[in-house]
Amino acid sequence: MKNSKARKENDIKNPKEKEQKKPKKATKEAENFKDLIIRYENFGKLVAFKYKQNNEIKEITYEQFAKDIKALGTALIDMKVKRVAVIGTNSYKWCTTYLATTTAGKVIVPLDKALTDIEIGNLIKRSEVDTIVYEKKYQKAIDEIIEKGCNLKNLICMDSKGKKEVLSYDKVLEKGKEMLEKGDNRYDDVKIDSYKMSIMLFTSGTTNEPKAVMLSQNNIVSNIEALNRIVKVYKTDTLLSFLPIHHTFECTITFLFGTFNGATVAFCEGLRYIQQNLKDYKVTIFVAVPLVLETMYKKIQKAIKEKGKTELVNKMIKISNGLLKCHIDIRKIVFKEILDNFGGHLRVVFYGSAPMPKDTIVGYNNLGIELIQGYGLTETSPVVSSETDKKKRPGSIGLVLDNLECRIDNPDKDGVGEITVKGPSVMLGYYNNEKATKEVLKDGWFSTGDYGYLDKDGFLYITGRKKDVIVLRNGENVYPQEIEALINKLPYVKESLVYQRGQSKTDTMLCAKIVYDADAIKDAFGKKSEEGYKEEIWKQIKEINKDLPLFKHIKKIEITTEELEKTTTQKVKRYKELQKVANRD
Repeated sequence: MKNSKARKENDIKNPKEKEQKKPKKATKEAENFKDLIIRYENFGKLVAFKYKQNNEIKEITYEQFAKDIKALGTALIDMKVKRVAVIGTNSYKWCTTYLATTTAGKVIVPLDKALTDIEIGNLIKRSEVDTIVYEKKYQKAIDEIIEKGCNLKNLICMDSKGKKEVLSYDKVLEKGKEMLEKGDNRYDDVKIDSYKMSIMLFTSGTTNEPKAVMLSQNNIVSNIEALNRIVKVYKTDTLLSFLPIHHTFECTITFLFGTFNGATVAFCEGLRYIQQNLKDYKVTIFVAVPLVLETMYKKIQKAIKEKGKTELVNKMIKISNGLLKCHIDIRKIVFKEILDNFGGHLRVVFYGSAPMPKDTIVGYNNLGIELIQGYGLTETSPVVSSETDKKKRPGSIGLVLDNLECRIDNPDKDGVGEITVKGPSVMLGYYNNEKATKEVLKDGWFSTGDYGYLDKDGFLYITGRKKDVIVLRNGENVYPQEIEALINKLPYVKESLVYQRGQSKTDTMLCAKIVYDADAIKDAFGKKSEEGYKEEIWKQIKEINKDLPLFKHIKKIEITTEELEKTTTQKVKRYKELQKVANRD
């Protein structure tokens, strides 16, 4: 990264380097999370949350949500807490804990519900929390952490009181309500420093050691406001909260962005209940990751084929797309049977976290489901770029938010370089890790670690992670995600991993680990041995190779039904998979 003086010189010497124009100043509707609470109070009787209990749908209004936040915040102030960890499934209590802690002037530390007991202990120690709010299934892990010695002073269980030293979440909340009734106004008197660390988030774990990202309330609020200027969420919308809420993508986009606009957040019952919940809650906005969307799309395509309606559907797509040019939209009518698989009310899908094949994006749009892709990182609160309601370019990751600057550092002959950004949503740094902070933050510019480029219209494209780029011995760069996207288009392929292996002292070759769907591959090629399936897949890989330059050709494959290791946001843990490959070699 260059300093400001070098940057000015480079603007002249390297005209290929692309940079977005400086963002325009925008009127702010909120500065911190306390401003969100004011909005909630104004939303009054509108439904903020829906969830299922004993097969019945329960509702909680914004008015109640604001009161519970204030009551729990008051109780936390009285307990003299400083930092609060929260761990559990997506729930109303999780959301209340998050905002009660931060609006009381304390630091919240969301933890991944899929962590091992050892990892939970490690992150509790590193974050220096004194209080933890948790579901009872983590009691054993917490007991072991305390036995080993830690700073935990307050244990608050969401489900029940349990042990004598464990506080009941419901009783803590009731205590806060009683204090408010008696005139305790300490919560109202808290002055929030909007630019101080208020949220500590650990990176998702695609590398060995997750870093502790320090975010301020203004980091997140500024990101929400920028999104609100380009993507519309209405009070009549219902968002399905499905992705792990500890992750900034789900927390910011579904929970905070949704409630910022007075929409309803409905909690999903689990992966296998997605389609049923879309229907039961009458979901209009679904926030997802590409893996989930691709899986659903492949199932729909398979069902269409099995019913012998592929030709009919393709014909109707051509007709409906033709009518769209005349501003006549018949997709909701002609594709009603298909759309009912998504609950019948879905109007838009927000997705991010990983690239998605262009064919899948176009396929959803053809059926009348609008897809809006975003790109971001935990360190940017999270969104850097996004498509808008009106501006889309399949294959890109949208336009950079209007309050951010973006530049491509050290671009190659094709304009591909590292994506760097600057603006109000960029993190404060990594907690207790000055070295790592200095490596990615220089003069306010954050190095994302992603390679990409900007086109002439300002659309941003991502080619792959900097650390994942395969540099061949002939000097050529290969972005494995590009080739993986081509392999994943095969209808029987669930996912794939492209990696490099030495072929001789002077040469390297590209290999692919391919995870296939046992039922889908049987439908495609009939019943065969695994070796037989490997031969059929290899024929398809050869066809893919024909459209690629020689240095990108896959030379070797392995096939399996065992899924790749992933984080809870469905990102492949490449380092884990590459370790497995190395151990076999």
